[in-house]
Amino acid sequence: MVKVRLARFGRKKRPFYRIVVTDSRKRRDSGWIESIGYYNPMTEPATVKLDLERLNYWLGVGAKMSERVTKLKKIAEENKA
Repeated sequence: MVKVRLARFGRKKRPFYRIVVTDSRKRRDSGWIESIGYYNPMTEPATVKLDLERLNYWLGVGAKMSERVTKLKKIAEENKA
């Protein structure tokens, strides 16, 4: 099953996340298919950049979003409008 979820980058106590499309059986930070955005919780306010066109493509072919990515999608849509 293909999932859209976060992969953690950054150093200790300074997280930075990429929003990636990956196989659900892979580990959190390993071997993703495509990176479609990023999330930086350390900025004020938190920075979210998401390629909504690519996200909709992956959802159209059967990918499932994690709970956190669902929330980030709403934030990205609000920022775009």
